[in-house]
Order: sequence, then C-alpha cells, then structure tokens
Amino acid sequence: MLTLVTGCRGRIGSALVSLLHRAGHAVRAASRNPETLTTLPVDVPIVACDLGDPTTFATALDGVDSVFLYAEASGIDAFLCAAETAGVGHIVLLSSSSVLGPNAHGNPIAASHHAVEQALTASPLTTTLLRPGAFASNAYQWAESVRTHGSVALPHPRSHTSPIHGTDIAEAALAVLADPRLQGAAYHLTGPESLTAAEQVGLLAAAAGRPITVDTVTGEAWKKSVAPFVPEPIADALLAHSAAMDGSPAEVTGDTEKLTGHPARTFATWAEEHAAAFRPRAPHAGAETPG
Repeated sequence: MLTLVTGCRGRIGSALVSLLHRAGHAVRAASRNPETLTTLPVDVPIVACDLGDPTTFATALDGVDSVFLYAEASGIDAFLCAAETAGVGHIVLLSSSSVLGPNAHGNPIAASHHAVEQALTASPLTTTLLRPGAFASNAYQWAESVRTHGSVALPHPRSHTSPIHGTDIAEAALAVLADPRLQGAAYHLTGPESLTAAEQVGLLAAAAGRPITVDTVTGEAWKKSVAPFVPEPIADALLAHSAAMDGSPAEVTGDTEKLTGHPARTFATWAEEHAAAFRPRAPHAGAETPG
C-alpha cells in the first residue's frame, strides 16, 4: 500500500513522511518544489505535485493507494478525477476546525477547507477528515517580537484556543492511514487544554527562561502590524474570532487521544521544544561587544 503525502515542505507533511517510513509503510513525498525537500529520509521517493496544477497529478498519483491531502481548492476537482483514475481508495484531508463554525463557505479562513471537504464527500473515495484547531506552532508569529523587544502585542490577551502539537496531528494522520477501522470519519483535533493567549505567552517565557510582557493593543493596531504578511480579510476573520473567544474557553475533544493512543501533548511541551526561537539571538562570532 503506497501513500502519497502532499505538502511535504510543511511541518505536518514532513513529519508524517518520517512516521510512515519509520513504521515500514511505503510512502512517496510530494511538493510543489520537490528540490527543497532535503530533510526527509534518503530512501523516500520524491515527486512534484502542485495542487493547483493538474498537469502534475497523474505522475504523482501513479500506483498510489492512499493520499494525505492539503486543502487547496483551486485544483480539487481535477485532483479527484486523477485520483479515481489512478485507483486511489482513501484520502485523508488536513482540514480545519474552522469549518465547524457558522457560514463556513463565507469565512475566509474556512472557505478553502470547506470547498475541498464538499468535493471529497461528494466523491466515491473513502474520505477521512482531520479538523485541527489552533496549531501550537502559531506561536512562532510572536518569536521575532519576543527576541527583539521581549514582548508580544495582543488585541485580546484573554482569548482562548486549545492549541495542538503538530506531532499529534501527524500521528493522528498515521493512525487513520494505517487502520481501516478509523477511516471514513471526521475528527476534531485539539490540544489537551484551553489556554488564553496570555497564558501561552507565560508558558513560552517559562520555557525560554526570560520575562515576556504582554502589551494589549487595539484591533486596528494589530491589523497594521500583521499587514505585511496577513491579507486583510484573513486578519479581520482572525480578529473577529479572537474577540469572540475573549474569556470563553475553547472546546477540548478526545479525538487526538482516540487516534494517537496517548494524551495530547501540551502547549508547555511545545514551548520547551522550541524555546530557542524565543531567546535573544547570540552575537555573531567575532562581533565587537561593549566593554
């Protein structure tokens, strides 16, 4: 049984490839830019697959039995057609818990995931939907500010999420790919606890061994700060969600433990593993220091 893993430049896809390989499963890694996949096991075959370019689908899917798929809506109909032609039987979609909210098709965060889910569930292929909420790795967005200023600017410091560790998502995907009894269902994946943004910053400070202050800013100021890398409709949706969750604990489910067989990893664990990203950069070797 050969599994194609798309999006292997991402942390989840690359981790899943390594897990499948370590467990003895036949796996093929795919990326829009396959030449950049330099950290995967050396004997894993790599293929070009751009989910927005149907000309790359047939070669990538040749001989494949199952697929781990990212939610790119632009080419999904052509991808499913190619998958059926290739004899694929099972697709695991990395979706998002944002599809569980109202007006998912009109929510800019949920729209692509919702469209791909709709296409998959209308197809004859067995489909398993993984719907993680906030990723623990979203905290990387604060790293530069923490390193430079020792602070994080938040519009809603008391806004809750239940952040999930990326390794747990990859392990959940491994489970549903390997066990037919788990396939054909939808799973809402969360971390083990609901935490405010300020509490997450506190855990990062503890892991990094340094104080990190939280600066409360207006929504407009926050939008301006993220404008260089977050499109305005996405920023508006994120701001609305954080406002809605201000003081409201996020849902915590048992689906992560159900699939992985162990309690979901905590945000504190993620913070400890990635603490270096939140410490000041060491001076360059040979650089002059005040004295």
